[in-house]
Amino acid sequence: MKYLFLSLMATFFLSSCNDDDDTIGTNPKLIIKLAVNSNQVRLGNDGTPTEVPAGNAAQNPIFNSISAHYLEFAENATTLLGSGTILYQAPETTLGGENAIDFDKSNVVTPGNTFLEIPLKNITPGSYEWVRLSLSYQNYDVEFYFNDTAFTGTVASFVGFNNYITQYTVKNEQLTVNDNKPQGYWGFETVTGVRTGQAPEGATTVPNPLFETSPIPQGSCVVTGKFDSNLVITGNETTDLTVTLSLSINKSFEWVDVNSNGKWDVEPDSGENIVDMGLRGLIPSYQ
Repeated sequence: MKYLFLSLMATFFLSSCNDDDDTIGTNPKLIIKLAVNSNQVRLGNDGTPTEVPAGNAAQNPIFNSISAHYLEFAENATTLLGSGTILYQAPETTLGGENAIDFDKSNVVTPGNTFLEIPLKNITPGSYEWVRLSLSYQNYDVEFYFNDTAFTGTVASFVGFNNYITQYTVKNEQLTVNDNKPQGYWGFETVTGVRTGQAPEGATTVPNPLFETSPIPQGSCVVTGKFDSNLVITGNETTDLTVTLSLSINKSFEWVDVNSNGKWDVEPDSGENIVDMGLRGLIPSYQ
């Protein structure tokens, strides 16, 4: 009886493992990855190519991490923001007063890695032409100059509509905030410590090629991009589907170039303030 019992238990265990494998195989996921590309076209707010304006300079930052607050698939150019299939919305809080993104609960990832996994069975079947992605946080390295000597520093950039931050780490230094910070707040760490500041209100670029048919609210960071061919979800998928959201960082870090030398001079009296940290376009793809 003892051996019969052990044999039955082994059979049950193996059967359970097989059942689990079958379950995994029949529950494919939508995998979302965030990527950055400095060679991608540089767009303005209206979704058309644009150059750095006179009086400013810009550079391609070297990304360490990134996060997003909102993700939506839209069926066509007239689908209004919020009327498509909403796939993700990060936690928000009113601890700082007005409603804000809860940075402590944000999903911060290295570009190229998986940001989200969603069971495909939970997504409304449809043919989707557009993607709307609201960015919230970026961390990257930039080149700067002090007394005409080049250095590298790290920027923590908050581009969400409003951000409740308890603490955050730029590179090595941790800052305590415990307050809301609006779009454009930043921390900049160098060998001499951390400086913080605020980009001008409304200066953060948010490319939206659909600004005429499907506008976005002022102060949001909802970047809009189009699939080369529609992403079709039937509800009968049997394998995972990976969507990569490639974000343009082509001269996305922009400052006032007071002396017109094309370098970011950070002496306290230089006047070369950060004016724009917005992403410069979105190209979604799938496989």
